[in-house]
Amino acid sequence: MVDRFQVVPSVYIALRRSDAQDEVLLQLRHNTGYMDGHWALAAAGHVESGESVIDAARREAAEELGIDISAEDLVPLSVMHRTQGDHRAINERVDFFFECRRWTGRPRRAEPEKTADLQWFPLDAPPSPAVPHEQYVLRHLSAGTLPQVTTFGF
Repeated sequence: MVDRFQVVPSVYIALRRSDAQDEVLLQLRHNTGYMDGHWALAAAGHVESGESVIDAARREAAEELGIDISAEDLVPLSVMHRTQGDHRAINERVDFFFECRRWTGRPRRAEPEKTADLQWFPLDAPPSPAVPHEQYVLRHLSAGTLPQVTTFGF
């Protein structure tokens, strides 16, 4: 019998505001062991056992940014099936991307040991370097060409 393919589910939230221009909140990763020194969406993380993707997104926003997001304010953007191509289960992912334009509280670095910076950037001009699969999502979100389901690394 062949082992079943396994994937790690993760959630990502594109916090957006539209004061003068369309902006997205990004964090500079630090001391995480993954893509440190790269800009990434400000709230993201693994879905825990027994947790829905909606609950995971709300939890990550609270843990990483100190904000509360209502489930109805999480707008699904895309699902990405992603691989690093090495066939290791830890590198086989399904990522759920959400957008959020309304929340309670002021976003802040609630886990400063894991983030070196937190800033708003124009959606069409994110900083570099950025986490590659997140950069892909931001580029297509800005252009209005983000597929509902996509693959990365295959």
